[in-house]
Amino acid sequence: MTDRPRPRSGGSTVLGDSAEHGIAVRLTDAALIRTARANIERAAASADATRVGSFWVQDAGTPAGAPHAVRARQREVRRPLSHGGLGLRVVLTRYPDGAADLVAVARRGALDHAGLRALVHGLAAAECDAAALVREPAPSAHGGAGWSPATAPRWGLADDDPLPPLRALPAGEFTPEVVTAAAAVALSRYERDGTVRLAVVTTEPAGPAAGVWEIRLSAGDDLPLSDLLVQVRAALTGPCGPVADDVPALCLVLTRQEPGEEYVPLPPDAVPLVLTWRNVAGRDGKVSLAEHAHDAAAVHSSVARDFARHTVHLAAQLAEDPAGRTVGDLALLDGADTAAAVGTGRTPRAAPPRATALHEVVARLAAEQPDAVAVCDATRQLTYRELDERATAWARVLVDRGAAPGRFVGVCLKRTVDLVAALLAVLKTGAAYVPLDPQAPDERLRHIAEDADLAVVVTSLSGFPAGRGAVVLRPEALTAAAGDSAGAKLPVVGPDDAAYVIYTSGTTGRPKGVVVAHGSVLALLDATTDDMALGPDDVWTFFHSAAFDFSVWEIWGCLLTGGRLAVVPYLVTRSPEDFHALLVREGVTVLSQTPSAFAGLLEMDARTQDARTQDARTQTAYAPRLIVLGGEAFDPRTVGGWFSRHPDGECRLVNMYGITETTVHVTAQDVRSWDAHRRIHGIGRPIPGWSLSVRDSRGRPLPPGAVGEMYVGGAGLALGYLNRPELTAERFVSDPFSGERLYRSGDLARLRLDGTLDYVGRLDEQVKIRGFRIELGEVRSVLLNDPGTADAAVLVAGQEAGPAHARLVGYVVLKEGSTTADVRRRIATVLPDYMVPADLVDLPALPLTLNGKLDQAALPSRRRPPTAAIDRPPRPAVDRTDPVSAMLEVWRAVIAADMGPEDHFFELGGNSLLAVRLLAALRKAGFGAVSMRDLYSRPTPRGLAEGLQAAEPGADSQIPVR
Repeated sequence: MTDRPRPRSGGSTVLGDSAEHGIAVRLTDAALIRTARANIERAAASADATRVGSFWVQDAGTPAGAPHAVRARQREVRRPLSHGGLGLRVVLTRYPDGAADLVAVARRGALDHAGLRALVHGLAAAECDAAALVREPAPSAHGGAGWSPATAPRWGLADDDPLPPLRALPAGEFTPEVVTAAAAVALSRYERDGTVRLAVVTTEPAGPAAGVWEIRLSAGDDLPLSDLLVQVRAALTGPCGPVADDVPALCLVLTRQEPGEEYVPLPPDAVPLVLTWRNVAGRDGKVSLAEHAHDAAAVHSSVARDFARHTVHLAAQLAEDPAGRTVGDLALLDGADTAAAVGTGRTPRAAPPRATALHEVVARLAAEQPDAVAVCDATRQLTYRELDERATAWARVLVDRGAAPGRFVGVCLKRTVDLVAALLAVLKTGAAYVPLDPQAPDERLRHIAEDADLAVVVTSLSGFPAGRGAVVLRPEALTAAAGDSAGAKLPVVGPDDAAYVIYTSGTTGRPKGVVVAHGSVLALLDATTDDMALGPDDVWTFFHSAAFDFSVWEIWGCLLTGGRLAVVPYLVTRSPEDFHALLVREGVTVLSQTPSAFAGLLEMDARTQDARTQDARTQTAYAPRLIVLGGEAFDPRTVGGWFSRHPDGECRLVNMYGITETTVHVTAQDVRSWDAHRRIHGIGRPIPGWSLSVRDSRGRPLPPGAVGEMYVGGAGLALGYLNRPELTAERFVSDPFSGERLYRSGDLARLRLDGTLDYVGRLDEQVKIRGFRIELGEVRSVLLNDPGTADAAVLVAGQEAGPAHARLVGYVVLKEGSTTADVRRRIATVLPDYMVPADLVDLPALPLTLNGKLDQAALPSRRRPPTAAIDRPPRPAVDRTDPVSAMLEVWRAVIAADMGPEDHFFELGGNSLLAVRLLAALRKAGFGAVSMRDLYSRPTPRGLAEGLQAAEPGADSQIPVR
């Protein structure tokens, strides 16, 4: 390979002079063996030689070709040097059949590749002074202890247990530039990064510059292949960049090897993955893949082998004429790998649903268990027969008022039994219900009513902004008109008919409606009922807003399996104390929560356990049999305390990932007490009937380990977006590899070898805060449309401190005469409260980068991080001589270090999870049992302190809401 470009001197090696490499040579000539033995024994007796290395001769009891002898040779050439400081080890192993192995391992600072080869061949060929060949290693930039080990790449999947069948490595002969470019493209696809770092080992004589080199390459999809090859050639011939703090995850070895030689360029654990390419004799400098080596603690053996195969597959495509092609035109996987990747994420559907519509199942249960309670709230309850009869009567009224298949009916009611009856009534009409949150601003309600062209709206709000002549009815009006509409005929509804439309955040500044069919919800229950043992003995909570798709799971998961649905009033959902009391009172067995909401229950559960320990007569424990977590990312480390009080066998905890467009849930993963010590981003595998695959930017499947966009298929896909055909066509696509319809989720994930997935993040500006899906573009669009704003940007802040501190921050350039208070007041009439930025920061202009993009790093922060960890509030007792100061001390420790006594908890981004932690800190600081109701009524440090001080002695600080 003498014509191959090589690095010039003056660069910096990645691993430093302390890195080790080794070479093994098989000797079969008796004369050469005798010469090698004599030279090694002479070196072992020489003071000069033993000062730089260790030398010995040993005899083996098995023939040279025996498996044990082969393994022993491989171990010896890869065995690290001792920590005594010697830079060389030479061992001659003689076999009874007359052969011998000569192995030399050296630090690169003592012998480069050429010197190592010269040593082993010199020891066998003639009298050799080993000490004269070895130089004193120069002080290493990495210190005497060697180099910093590489961080295990996330795509390595080293902790996966199963070992799938391994396919053979393909053959091929390529130029060094092509294999380097191919490896860079493979690494770029695995890491989903257009810029990659990799190490390169060259074994050509190159003076003091020979060694392990780091190169950086751009391998983005839009880069022409010709430019990539030119860039690689320059990287291999030009000076290397500065040494990085950590070793790259991938190393390429471009080496020549004589017959009978085995060269090991690096210690086994030096680099996570090493691909060794050796020259092909007589092939004009071309190389072929000789072997792949990996650190088992960093890269799974299956991933290592697959990465090597994918690199060869890419090299074969790169070797063709690059004219007119880009990096994105290269396929990482061949046909067999593509089929395997798609099949890994598919869970077969056992059988189709046994019903055609949701209300059909409820009607059947009304006949089978008419007197069983179906739904209850704080004051009323309805049996299955009563619920079905009321919904049927209301449905006939709705049909008379315009509800029909293909139409949409809005339901805007507080959480009571009437809300559940109204939703069921709409389904019986053949129309789809559109849930509307009574807490939403009028502008948002008006937009949804107009966008869906609501035929009827069932609401208890006065002055509902229905628009365009929609009929507005109150629940009591439906009851009153039931007799007059008794003869109205109800239509037959099929599984493909729309059941509901839920509006989610949209990038245009307006929410978009997702249309979901009856069959998709039925498939969801068909996929989960048996596994979760859902049935008539269960009591569920209806905790979430009907406008949030988690409510679909709560309502119909209960009513379609014969359970009892306990409706949770809005204010109770904001008070962990009251909610815990409801769970105990109703005997709830199936609980569905976002992780943020569950945090409040965790605190109450711990307090209850402490109280029971002190006095078992005064407290009742809550022990559900099933808890389903969903709606946002879940960190299993947050539930360690739960498992200490509720062992794994007592309560099943399931984390479910899903999207509105795929009918609430897509995957499920049981959470165990030991999961906090394993992967924290796992979302499990698809539920039966759903499929998941990880795709690249062009929709091609990616292998296990690689990061890509999740594509969802199967029974849960929505019908599409209401009145948005272009968006529907963009997000719901036909898969050329499987032929099925898929939804492009916009979520990034990593497929694992066992078919489970890890959630990684988002492709776009969409975020989830406390379970709500928010398009940052929608919030920015509303800010830009405000008459007092000239420019705006919206970011998420506080995530590094945990989900409780995540909040939206808006940066605005105000027009003359406008204030942030004015802007906040106006946007609050358009956006729901969870989308209103917690902070609005006024800037003279938005900072920009040199290329004209928003410079996020230059944006100021309104608040500094807390001065103390959330779980470590100030000292247990505080000085109560000044209640306001004592109160403020706790608030600053939990919320923000720079807040003042008049700062408003919710205007600073306060949420239910942060409120729970604040109340816990106040109790530990000696303020007593402060309730969530207290905080809602007095949301400033001064107000809360004065309210508690004014409370009667001995009272439980229950300040009435005004």
